Amino acid sequence: MASREPEAKRIAAHNRRARFDYFIDDTLEAGLMLTGTEVKSLRGGRASIAESYAGLKDGELYLFNAYIPEYLQAGRWLQHETKRPRKLLVRRRELDKLAAGIKQKGVTLIPMQIYFNDRGIAKVQIGLATGKKKHDKRESEKERSWQRDKARLMRDKG
Repeated sequence: MASREPEAKRIAAHNRRARFDYFIDDTLEAGLMLTGTEVKSLRGGRASIAESYAGLKDGELYLFNAYIPEYLQAGRWLQHETKRPRKLLVRRRELDKLAAGIKQKGVTLIPMQIYFNDRGIAKVQIGLATGKKKHDKRESEKERSWQRDKARLMRDKG
């Protein structure tokens, strides 16, 4: 039997605007409680977490408004709700830390990406985030543009 090398994490959904719209202070990996058809659909890679957020509900952490499309090969009665709240699995100490962070004004939990780890388990990377103002976004764009131009100049000069 051939040995399997650990494969890199396979990203199922990525929130590309998260770092543009928010200052990410801290990140955390959490497990995701899913049904069978949700896992199958995530492996297809058509999920969207652009409008989603994480928050507390009844003392537990949930992912709200994440869109995981229906799995077409499943039967009609086995389908899941596409935007249902999904429970996030974190340790109690991490949950207390996140709850304290959320209580601060202007701080929210943003999902950065949903991926499968090397064991094939669905995980979500959550960021403790503060919203950017319009001038902050312009400053970030200016900095990114300058870094790109600087790299181009250094490459051309040798």
